[in-house]
Amino acid sequence: MDRTSSLAETHRGVQIAAHSASLGGDLSVPPVAQGIVAFAHGSGSGRHSPRNQFVAEQLRARGLATLLFDLLTVEEERRDQYSGELRFDIELLAQRLVDATNWLTQHRETAGLPVGYFGASTGGGAALVAAAHLPDRVTAVVSRGGRPDLASDALPHVQAATLLIVGGDDRAVIELNRQALDLLLHASRKELVIVPGATHLFEEPGKLQEVARLAGDWFVQYLIRGR
Repeated sequence: MDRTSSLAETHRGVQIAAHSASLGGDLSVPPVAQGIVAFAHGSGSGRHSPRNQFVAEQLRARGLATLLFDLLTVEEERRDQYSGELRFDIELLAQRLVDATNWLTQHRETAGLPVGYFGASTGGGAALVAAAHLPDRVTAVVSRGGRPDLASDALPHVQAATLLIVGGDDRAVIELNRQALDLLLHASRKELVIVPGATHLFEEPGKLQEVARLAGDWFVQYLIRGR
């Protein structure tokens, strides 16, 4: 069935073939989806992160399909718990996101949809590196409590409209994002939003809802409308 002919949101588990792994994911497509957002989670998290699940649900309510997937395999996660060798391997994580994007452009339900990224913590750095690698495919990026400093060499090459969201009480990360904003020299649009009273995980009442609203507005403006 063509995706535009369905009146119900579809959810399915998927396997994404990366260069070095098979990655599990959850693809959700609302009726008449107008764009697709791939999520890049932070270290120690995964596609079942309740925070990313919440944001994804809010984005689907605004006509955006979502892909939440594991950047590491189960074996890699187990190894990383002891060694910590992969959670900050931003090039590896970014390549996995590139592979997922290539998969989305070939999948029957999402082919032809404009692609955006939502990155959290270290996933924010990976999303920006991947966006720099795919300037013709990725048109919008949102980072929540992200570590864009981990993508410092890639930042001048990012062309996607980029929104950096940081909690007002996450002071060290605020400064890292301010520095990163200055390095986004060729982004079609860039903005840093500081959410007052929020810490790194936006666990305070109403703060994650604000993140979802900001992200939704950004993707509607720069992914769906394309300006």
